[in-house]
Amino acid sequence: MDINEIHNLLKTVFEDAIGEVKTDKPVDPYIFVEAGKINVISFFLRDEERLQFDSLSCLSGVDYDKDNLAVVYHLYSFALNQKLVVKVLVPKSNPVVPTVSDVWATANWHEREAFDMFGMTFEGHPDLRRILCPEDWEGYPLRKDYKVQEFYNGMKVPY
Repeated sequence: MDINEIHNLLKTVFEDAIGEVKTDKPVDPYIFVEAGKINVISFFLRDEERLQFDSLSCLSGVDYDKDNLAVVYHLYSFALNQKLVVKVLVPKSNPVVPTVSDVWATANWHEREAFDMFGMTFEGHPDLRRILCPEDWEGYPLRKDYKVQEFYNGMKVPY
């Protein structure tokens, strides 16, 4: 299936939870989906016989624009040798996304990194805590508006 056929199938099943498909170069084509439905859509993408996206290759956080953060899911089907990219947008003021760690176990660490670096909360995650920064670190280092701390625990922070 190509990206447009996958998009049409998802639209048929999930209707308004599926946004537009983007095929602009130079990035891989992707489909926007409603953040609140990402878990149920992910189960469908994994379990649907015509899709079989059994692998989450990467999950990344993105400081998308002035008001929004994005989560980008790179999926792969070993059985069908096919890739798919799915994106969800969440407001910076309340960046909450359901976890997909119950769909693909590898999402556990990826979601923790997005939490640590961008401040996204993955609802239902079994162990959502910082993975790169210390627990008492202030802020989210990969947000565009992040201000580097001058000191941490009395030590000068090099940057």
